[in-house]
Amino acid sequence: MPTEKSSETSGYYYPNNMGRIVLQALEEVMGRNGVNALLTLAKLRHLVNNFPPNNLEKGFPFEDFGAITQALDDMYGPRGGRGLGIRAGRAAFKYALREFGAVLGIADLAFRLLPLGMKMKVGINTFAETFNKFSDQIVRLEEDEEYFIWVIERCPVCWGRTTEAPCCHAAVGVLQEGAHWLSGGKSFRAEEVACIAAGDETCKILLDKRPLD
Repeated sequence: MPTEKSSETSGYYYPNNMGRIVLQALEEVMGRNGVNALLTLAKLRHLVNNFPPNNLEKGFPFEDFGAITQALDDMYGPRGGRGLGIRAGRAAFKYALREFGAVLGIADLAFRLLPLGMKMKVGINTFAETFNKFSDQIVRLEEDEEYFIWVIERCPVCWGRTTEAPCCHAAVGVLQEGAHWLSGGKSFRAEEVACIAAGDETCKILLDKRPLD
């Protein structure tokens, strides 16, 4: 059943261009009609054929992101919603790279010549810093011998949701595509092992340090 939306707002936002990227990515994997149906189900009809403007003003509420991911599960079921969420996350990274690539500062030759492990660590940490700087999302990077650990302390992807299992599939997709880009085309396994929506204190995604190929 769809989660009831609270009449109170969190006061936490993505910049408009990040919200726009989310919707553009969903349109890439679902088509315009699919996105319109999704937004209608999520009670976000004001966004139908009216994506947020391409600017850094904080105008895309976390509630809207959570409503969209809830609607994905309601439309396609948890398994279908997971697949579409991951695909949309991967597409979102490519759009974000166009918007924030120059800001990230990780496309120059000196960075590209770093060893893979160092390049991955610096790059993923830079992704976290970008969210922290431009949005109200709070992310930090931890690691152990096997994994980079992406910890989201304030998460828009599952905002306002209550689920039995981790549901931040778009964030998993962003990390997978980010690792693919940083490594020059290698594939990495990423898995969300904790989620605020499922009752955990933080959302936590494990990204393998070693590529699958």
